[in-house]
Amino acid sequence: MKIIMLGAPGAGKGTQAKKIAAKYAIPHISTGDIFRANIKNNTELGQKAKTYMDKGELVPDELVVDLIMDRFKEADCANGYVLDGFPRTIPQAEALDKALSANGESVDYAVNVEVPDENIINRMSGRRACVGCGATYHIQFNPTKVEGICDACGEKLILRDDDKPETVKNRLSVYHEQTQPLIEYYSGKGVLKEVDGTQPMDDVFAAIVKILG
Repeated sequence: MKIIMLGAPGAGKGTQAKKIAAKYAIPHISTGDIFRANIKNNTELGQKAKTYMDKGELVPDELVVDLIMDRFKEADCANGYVLDGFPRTIPQAEALDKALSANGESVDYAVNVEVPDENIINRMSGRRACVGCGATYHIQFNPTKVEGICDACGEKLILRDDDKPETVKNRLSVYHEQTQPLIEYYSGKGVLKEVDGTQPMDDVFAAIVKILG
């Protein structure tokens, strides 16, 4: 089962992707995680990706496609995977289709988590990340026991640059311009499914499970 998660940054698609991965025992492949691992390990690829991410811009296609296709070769992808944060553009989607069809495979579902922009700006400006272990919280929906301090390791929390309102607005405009066309692309292929992402998290997941069966 090859699933693609679509939705604006902050729509909650990452959370849902993790839940899908756990339920169906397939890996959750997040380009964000792959980038962060490369950045943390200071690889050449990571350094390149970071220059784009810091500005809230998209990492170029060829960089991303190489990383992803490499990841598919690992043993845990044998029964499928759930892709989160890729593809982000029509050229990426076409590159993915081409690479998959070379192996006689194709995308089974593209699940779009639909959330209005104003909800997203409010959600993301409340997110906090731990400088020590990377755990994430939300001042409203998932606060820490002690304000500004990580429950897991006791380090301090920060508002990441890419969660600041001005960066979020930039990310949303990039999303609408470059990523939203994917909704039409996958709709044309007959694999698009839409869910209302403004509902409580468990309700969104229940709607997705109903689609996947």
